[in-house]
Amino acid sequence: MKIEINGVGLNVEIEGRDGAPWVTFSHSLACNLGMWDEQARILGERFRVLRYDLRGHGGSDAPKGPYNFAMLESDVVGLWDALKIENSHWIGLSIGAMIGYGLAIDHGERLLSLMACDGRSDAPPEYQIFFQQRIEAAREKGMAGLAAPTIERWFKPENLAKNPPAVAKLRRMIETTDPIGHEGCCEALKGLAFGPRLGSIKTRTLVIGGDSDVSAAPEMLAEVARRIPGAQHAVLPNAGHISNMENPAAFNKAMLDFLG
Repeated sequence: MKIEINGVGLNVEIEGRDGAPWVTFSHSLACNLGMWDEQARILGERFRVLRYDLRGHGGSDAPKGPYNFAMLESDVVGLWDALKIENSHWIGLSIGAMIGYGLAIDHGERLLSLMACDGRSDAPPEYQIFFQQRIEAAREKGMAGLAAPTIERWFKPENLAKNPPAVAKLRRMIETTDPIGHEGCCEALKGLAFGPRLGSIKTRTLVIGGDSDVSAAPEMLAEVARRIPGAQHAVLPNAGHISNMENPAAFNKAMLDFLG
């Protein structure tokens, strides 16, 4: 269903057990809520599960950008308010993890816990250049032209060579992402700057990522966890950037262990 928040129609899915604690899932750039299908099914036995498409992605509206993290956080808080969700666990991957950092900093009272997956906290110059190049490539080649190089960056080569079903699923997500929404979120990523404020997070936190993630390397995520008081850090074996789809068994175990 669609819920209008901040003038934008956001596509949402609600599943799981009535009256149970909420878990909110947030997906990565150029994906949609479908990337969490397996995890939503697993948690639906014990939790009330909210998945949503970021503005500009999936079934959500794609207003002209640029977007920023304050805007993306406001979409979540507005969604929770509309659904009368007082607080929720948060599981986000890549830009979804980054939104989670912002929520923990600015709206920590709304979070039961934070599982930040494959998400760095700052955008150094080379990172900003990378996303400007993505913007230009999408303008020139369309989203279909970004699919192959994006998947090659996200997956370990040996896993990609096996062509698992996750690859086709991700390819469809990338190709069908609205280029306006993709560009808007790329602009937000260029302005990523949560690092200096991570020390203010009081939410119980797990920072986790794939052992072969080139976008958010293990040593980078270890530093993010070190800055968040009491945070745990875990490295998932045999996984790159989209760790929940590349090694779902290891991801799901870590998720269930963390949520208890």
